[in-house]
Amino acid sequence: MVAIEDRFIPNADGLQLHVRLYGEPTDAVPVICLPGLTRNVLDFDRLARLLASPPHSFHVVSLSSRGRGLSDHDPDPSRYTVANEAADVLGVMQALRIEKAAFIGTSRGGLILHVLALTAPERIDRAVLNDIGPALEVDGLKQIQEALKKRNAQKDLGTAAKALRHAYGTEFPRLAQGDWAEMAEALFLEQEGLLVSAYDTAIGDQFRDMDLDTPLPALWEAFDALATRPLMVIRGEHSRLLSRETVKEMARRQPKMAIVEAQGQGHAPLLHLDDLPKEIAQFLLR
Repeated sequence: MVAIEDRFIPNADGLQLHVRLYGEPTDAVPVICLPGLTRNVLDFDRLARLLASPPHSFHVVSLSSRGRGLSDHDPDPSRYTVANEAADVLGVMQALRIEKAAFIGTSRGGLILHVLALTAPERIDRAVLNDIGPALEVDGLKQIQEALKKRNAQKDLGTAAKALRHAYGTEFPRLAQGDWAEMAEALFLEQEGLLVSAYDTAIGDQFRDMDLDTPLPALWEAFDALATRPLMVIRGEHSRLLSRETVKEMARRQPKMAIVEAQGQGHAPLLHLDDLPKEIAQFLLR
């Protein structure tokens, strides 16, 4: 059994951030998990339990950014920015007295790591980028926009799991029925007898309103700063957000970067499936 503790830590704007701790602190650097745009700590629950269990026994910290999961919604939606969320991570580290950590960043969480590489590189021991890099494909961004439009309330977890499988099944042929059910539990909260998306809808509105006809600026300068640390990139086999060409350029800039392709998965891969936990643990132990 792994010791699990939930805490709520205030950020600089007075919002309570939900943090879930797995295992006990050790002399080794802890592992901090940062979820994607509309995701929360439950995205990492299975992986965190595995990493915190013997023989690895990592101390794992998983964080729901403001407006996600059980963290407070921000009354000012303009503050939902990667820069503010990066500052929130540093605040949580300070509250938990963590000087340096190994990070696992999924999608938006990986973009937060790019910001931290520029603003607080000394806090990063190493990093796992889950289906994210310094250049994002417009096709993948538009896919996320469309998915947000279809995130409707559901009457129960079974219906929610079926809806997720209908929306993403083509990209995730690897997932079994149980995986879809777990995803539904992570993505929805009960509210007034219905299951609603577990994030502030203002975040979805903000992203849906983005003009993607103009390509977003690439973050190669930030990646080069991040690449001074040991890196692993995990790319979903069917990802439309992170291209193989971008991964090749990342590897050219950081030749020692570990590269893993999550078979039968799209954006963003579930990290507790197949050999991914083993490969992540081996990277963290290097």
